[in-house]
Amino acid sequence: MTTPQPTDVAVRTWTPSPASSPQTTPILLLHGIGGRADAFSAMGELLAEAGWTAVAWDAPGYGASPDPPDDVLGTDSPGAYVEAVVRLLDRLGAETAHLVGVSWGGVIATHVAARVSGRVASLTLIDSTRGSGTAEEKAAGMRARVDELIEFGGPAFAARRAPRLLADGVEPAIAAEVADHMGRVRLPGYRGAAEMMAQSDTGQLLPTLRVPTLVVVGDEDRVTGVDESRLLAREIPGARYAEITGAGHAASQERPVEVTAELLTFLSGLPVVERTGR
Repeated sequence: MTTPQPTDVAVRTWTPSPASSPQTTPILLLHGIGGRADAFSAMGELLAEAGWTAVAWDAPGYGASPDPPDDVLGTDSPGAYVEAVVRLLDRLGAETAHLVGVSWGGVIATHVAARVSGRVASLTLIDSTRGSGTAEEKAAGMRARVDELIEFGGPAFAARRAPRLLADGVEPAIAAEVADHMGRVRLPGYRGAAEMMAQSDTGQLLPTLRVPTLVVVGDEDRVTGVDESRLLAREIPGARYAEITGAGHAASQERPVEVTAELLTFLSGLPVVERTGR
């Protein structure tokens, strides 16, 4: 296992008890553009109870992680995040991992699966998308969010945006959690994430993916939408698809039991490959 460096991201880890017959390949959880590692608290606990080691990162510039390097604003912003994921896998001593990405995290995971498929045991995309580079106006709108964050500040920015992430009738505690996470976003991290999304259109990559894939979406997702997730599942060869009833864009937080159940069912159907480290 490599020695952590000052620029390495912070992580939260959920470890199964030895009595649960632990799996050897970890699950790496990548949060959305308004999230942080804590967004996976419920899922992480459920996965550990099922025998999996789950690791959630604070993406560069999020949570306890240091601000991202300048290359996240370069001409290959997606590549900078792919490198960050690979560095984390190296640090964890993981030859491969099951990548689970929510929204922006799913776009990152898709790029990883396309560029370094040998490091990806499986891919799960939750309320995700091809990115904001599918149209010039979408890319411009994503970059404009940075100005909105600067103008309003984190808490007011979250008050404007967080409600759209949620299904009608969501529990108040979950709504407060989602707003709190978004309200804590830092400008350097958000700017890098927005640029990465603006540069991303994974549409042409989807048919080339050769890793087992699960696509999950809340049936009330008003941000990326059900149709986008159906497109992902249709274009990725052999992808499994599931809709979560009564969940919005934050399905992994609104309905963690149901989302985790879909993930565990998917993982249980994969062939077992004994690769325990690098």
